[in-house]
Amino acid sequence: MATIRKTITLSDTQDAWIKSQIARGGFTNDSEYIRDLLRRDQEEQTKLSDLREAIAEGLDSGVSERSLDEIWAEGEERARKANA
Repeated sequence: MATIRKTITLSDTQDAWIKSQIARGGFTNDSEYIRDLLRRDQEEQTKLSDLREAIAEGLDSGVSERSLDEIWAEGEERARKANA
């Protein structure tokens, strides 16, 4: 994978925070910390997008004729399969 060098500007407080995270041993340098933040942000944005799509799908599907118990059981089954 190709890498691109970027220059960023941080406040003193932000720089101190990154340095403290490195000092705690979680990261070896500034770049590693920032890349980790980006990865986590990408993951969270993907989860948020997936959630928005699921909500839209639910709203678009209209009113269900199934009972709450049936819907709940299906949700539990989906969760079991997703965690398997």
